Amino acid sequence: MSENYFELTVCPSSHMEIFSDFLLSFTSALEEKDKTLILRSEEPLDAVILGINEFAKKLSEKLSCEITVKTFLTEKQNEDWIKKYQESIQPVEIGAFYIRPSWEKPKNGLIDIVINPALAFGSGHHESTYGCLLMTQRYINIGSRMLDVGTGSGILAIAASKLGAIADICDTDEQALDAAKENFSKNGVKYKNAWLGSAREAQYHANNIKYNIVAANIVADVLLMIEKDLIKRLFSDGILILSGILDKYEERIKSSYGSLTLIDEFAANEWRTLVYKR
Repeated sequence: MSENYFELTVCPSSHMEIFSDFLLSFTSALEEKDKTLILRSEEPLDAVILGINEFAKKLSEKLSCEITVKTFLTEKQNEDWIKKYQESIQPVEIGAFYIRPSWEKPKNGLIDIVINPALAFGSGHHESTYGCLLMTQRYINIGSRMLDVGTGSGILAIAASKLGAIADICDTDEQALDAAKENFSKNGVKYKNAWLGSAREAQYHANNIKYNIVAANIVADVLLMIEKDLIKRLFSDGILILSGILDKYEERIKSSYGSLTLIDEFAANEWRTLVYKR
């Protein structure tokens, strides 16, 4: 172990989850604290800073909005920061679910879900994931066909599977899809179909099947772009769960999905989860 290590604090002006996913490609231990992201490494992180700045520039162009990011690099005396990070991650109860990292014990009376935050995308702690998990257990039934779009860690589909659903998963990030598959195995449940891509590709990978429930915990800009694809995947009385929505985008989402009936919603701080019925 080196005597010192580098700690990089990243402060994006918006789209925290997208930057979190990006930084997870550089490290297996990313900490989120007070709306900042903290990355640690025994290797110099100057190249990572350049990559972050370029990523912010490209993201701004793609989303047609100005996204700035501040970075602060410090060198510190080494310690067992992986262990320290793990100790800072606490299990969370969400309705009937108990989401925990693998180094914690299950809790009697609750449905156990194991997700290691340092190794995946989404662990139930973020308000958008929390809202999705609440709504998933509220509307899922045994035998329901469920599609988790932008599956990340796979946590929503894993939860649905533990409630008796038949789940398909997809993600445009291959690393996230691999993490989801690993988490399914770790939790002792199985997905039906999995593919690299989004809801549109269901016609190729899932025999163009319709779903009782489609869940998409993605940033609002993407939800606006794939609105027709999500609705097309629903049965005539299907349920659509949307999350990852900042309050400032709530009305835009509601306007875009106005062809559906809003039947439920959940708010936590500035994040919104919306439930629609076709």
